[in-house]
Amino acid sequence: MIGSHDPRLIAIGQELAHRAGRKLDEYEFQMLYGIRTEEHLRLAAEGHRMRVYTAYGTDWYGYFMRRLAEKPANLRFFARSMLTKG
Repeated sequence: MIGSHDPRLIAIGQELAHRAGRKLDEYEFQMLYGIRTEEHLRLAAEGHRMRVYTAYGTDWYGYFMRRLAEKPANLRFFARSMLTKG
């Protein structure tokens, strides 16, 4: 499982999976719904497994804020995804 929106980490994950001889059905990418949608589509079109998820219910806001707080770059990715397409 490779859970990231960071293009560099996605590329590293792909390279490591390739080096380890992993088939496309032996790993997956995970991303939040609405962030880097074009990347979701690109990876899926290449045959990668994609799990796109969203927080819901009464605790969605707390979950969302924890994801932003875990890594300061998350705020940049979120802001960019809201301002651009993909």
